[in-house]
Amino acid sequence: MKRIALSTLSLALLGVAGIAHAQSSVTLYGVLDQSIQYVNNATPNGGSLVQLFGGNLQGNRFGLKGTEDLGGGLKAIFQLENGFDINTGKLQQGGSMFGRQAYVGLTGDTWGTFTAGRQYDPLVDMIQPLTGDNYFGSTFATPGDVDNNDNSFRIINSMKYVSPVWSGFQFEGLYALGGAAGATGSAQTWSGAATYATGPFSIAAGYLHASNANSPVTRAANDGWAGTAAPGATFDTNFPASAGINSAYAFSKSIGIASVAVQYVTGPWTGNLSYSNAQYKPDASSGFATTQKYEVGRAYLGYQLTPAALVGIGYAYTKGHGDASATYNQVSLGGDYSLSKRTDFYAVGAWQHASGEQRNPTTGGLESATASIGSYGNQSSTSNQVMVSLGIRHKF
Repeated sequence: MKRIALSTLSLALLGVAGIAHAQSSVTLYGVLDQSIQYVNNATPNGGSLVQLFGGNLQGNRFGLKGTEDLGGGLKAIFQLENGFDINTGKLQQGGSMFGRQAYVGLTGDTWGTFTAGRQYDPLVDMIQPLTGDNYFGSTFATPGDVDNNDNSFRIINSMKYVSPVWSGFQFEGLYALGGAAGATGSAQTWSGAATYATGPFSIAAGYLHASNANSPVTRAANDGWAGTAAPGATFDTNFPASAGINSAYAFSKSIGIASVAVQYVTGPWTGNLSYSNAQYKPDASSGFATTQKYEVGRAYLGYQLTPAALVGIGYAYTKGHGDASATYNQVSLGGDYSLSKRTDFYAVGAWQHASGEQRNPTTGGLESATASIGSYGNQSSTSNQVMVSLGIRHKF
């Protein structure tokens, strides 16, 4: 990473001898991830799609992060992170200038870190690193990202606390203010997670609850969802991208996601297992009457062929039931080769099969379930879909 040092002038230079301001630093960083991608069954008549697509392993971004030493082990910190489409230059995350992250806070070695702004939730911070998504990105994500394992949304208006690490144990909590006058609980989000790591073994668990706005008018103006977990644009864009898997539940009253993951590393092998339970609950304004539940089981096995070469295989089983009953089976494969510490080539691919019925977000009726790999939002014209991406990633 390039580092830009912003050293505050000593007061001695201003004529005050023996006193100096603490130094601060700002880091400019980013990721450029580009690929050529093939998707089959990508049109209503079953046609294929070949396109340039950016952000398979990591979303394209640039950002600034900085610290200032305040003395006594206390530091002020901030981070501003932009997300963009590498092929068009357009802003992502609903068109927000710093849609990936934007926060400021304080951190100390003995008492932890407190930040406020637009942030990742505790499940993304602690559980996602113990899944295949951490190694090969969106192609290994949950179908439709119904449990936000691929970080399809951030939390706005949020306050987050992250504890220090005590003998391998760490926890964090988050609360986001809904901002509705006279209705404290409207549009609020809260979450908590904890992780424990000892030697080659790691385990993490957590829960997130996101409430929609109480006002049906506010929901309609935001394409259904108007909570702090998914601001602006449409449900498919800012909430778990699904094309059809969960987009019919944008008018949910609330969403609850419970997740747990375990990982074990031995030599060149890395294996992990995870489980999520996501529940989309209705009210009178929702347009569906029964809670829709998604239970997700994932497995990943990776092998470090050489210090520069990693291969991995992942499997995700997603079962939707309650309002609509459907099953999605997805197998993913990946390979990554590092040319340097900053640049690597990769190949990722997945196959998915869907069965049962899912609710159509436009008509409101039930229809045969169609495949939609990972969090890409490419709805298949059939119950099957294949996707392959060959790409390059550069970090700075």
